[in-house]
Amino acid sequence: MLIDRLGSVLLIVDVQEKFVPAIHDFSHMLRNCVLLMGSAARLDIPMLMSEQYPQGLGHTISELGALYTGGKPFEKTCFSCSEEPGFLPKLAEFKRKQVVLIGIEAHVCILQTALGLRSEGYETFVVADAVSSRTPENRALGIERARENGVEIVSAEMVFFEWLKRSATDEFRELSKLVR
Repeated sequence: MLIDRLGSVLLIVDVQEKFVPAIHDFSHMLRNCVLLMGSAARLDIPMLMSEQYPQGLGHTISELGALYTGGKPFEKTCFSCSEEPGFLPKLAEFKRKQVVLIGIEAHVCILQTALGLRSEGYETFVVADAVSSRTPENRALGIERARENGVEIVSAEMVFFEWLKRSATDEFRELSKLVR
């Protein structure tokens, strides 16, 4: 199945100030998060953002906070967004059945959120090059386990081009600069 921009939501998970210094290959992950958030904003794709215990871990980094169009980030203490009271009703307001996941950590909050969303009937996509963990081993295990449990594993460019669908548009001409 392809990712449909009219049927999807971008979920940015816990890319917070205190996590960032410990995250493996963070600059690569960040570049792909920026690509997807900038594209989602331009294409009117709804975004949700979570922050894990922001009182202790800080808020979302400014590079992503500046691109976020979804209002106040959703605060959580559960590792899975889907387990946090109020999250699933908020997601249901969009009336979309696909969720594209980016953020940290791949083997904890991303994995648990992906599995929770799958169990709730959402078509769930983890963007492999827009998620990370403190170690490459944990990142790989999180992605592998998600895949084994029916979560689609995609790349940022796959999402980008599926959202766009065609090249002969003003949107493509404007946004294609982001992938060059």
